[in-house]
Amino acid sequence: MKIVTIDDAENVILGLQDEIRRSEESRYDHRLHGVLLVAYGMNCCQVADLLGDAPRTVAYWVERFEEKGLGGLHEGSRSGRPSKLDAHQIADLQKVLRGKPSDVGLAGNLWDGKTMSAYLRNKHRVQLGPRQCRRLLREWEFRYRKPRPVIAGLTRSSKQRIKKLHLLANDETVDLWAMDEVHFQQYGSRCRMWVPPEIKNPVLQHHPTRKSVGYFGAVRLRDGKFIFARELNQFDAMTTWNFLRLLQRRSLNNRRRVVVITDNAKYHHAKLHSDWRQQNQAHFRLDYLPPYSPDLNPIERVWKLTRKLCIHDQYFPSIAAVTTAVETQFDRWTNGNATLRRLCSI
Repeated sequence: MKIVTIDDAENVILGLQDEIRRSEESRYDHRLHGVLLVAYGMNCCQVADLLGDAPRTVAYWVERFEEKGLGGLHEGSRSGRPSKLDAHQIADLQKVLRGKPSDVGLAGNLWDGKTMSAYLRNKHRVQLGPRQCRRLLREWEFRYRKPRPVIAGLTRSSKQRIKKLHLLANDETVDLWAMDEVHFQQYGSRCRMWVPPEIKNPVLQHHPTRKSVGYFGAVRLRDGKFIFARELNQFDAMTTWNFLRLLQRRSLNNRRRVVVITDNAKYHHAKLHSDWRQQNQAHFRLDYLPPYSPDLNPIERVWKLTRKLCIHDQYFPSIAAVTTAVETQFDRWTNGNATLRRLCSI
């Protein structure tokens, strides 16, 4: 029989264990399997390693089963410590958390464990530590997320243009591309990383220069196909026109029109290639994003992923090393990529 394996098994195991803990029924079935394996002759340590539980936990299941049968594997009522907050205080707190701390006389604009604890102490005379407050936030399904930036006050026409992109993405007669320019610096960049316990203060060397290499890039949203061109000089009307012609040749499709999402940089509107754009309007055209909204361009996510995979926490002795690292990754995406397709979907 063919051996069956699961990709990324380590993360899959964590996900399955979370799913088992999600409901009382699944936890009961989990205990049944543990007792069944012990009945087959496995010891508690072996069962614990297999199921991801502690050996003493497995032994406790067996003891409960021997004492009370199947009923001993069901969860009993667990009262726990009585809550310090009554229903009225909880309702008030959840309402207040939808606003800002400054709305209730506290300093700051963001809620955290300390500000929440201070509010309970001042308003309800309840002593609850910051750690307990954070636990309550998780229980109430508050999420610790970084907000996505969006330019405030988009006009009605800008909102209609964004809606138009959604329609184009679902149009079978259109190949929708996203285009942009980017610089990668030799100086590199730093991000959080896991370090072994014996290293107290991790150090990352950087080359003392501000040299960088620029790229034009475009990604096809339908399948993640990526096209790029290195640009050692500045981005201007001529270099933009060169890349647009390259993109037109490589994206040519007799069955689909090509629409390219791009921002409002001056060289994208340049008179130098205005006539050329008009001549090719029927099968190849640019669709400009609203002003000051680069976050709406899907290819920005490609640049972020590239930095994470190739640039972060790396030392580059020369600018050639930067181009090698970046273009090696770009070459893997030139024939289409499922990751880019999911990452750049609208």
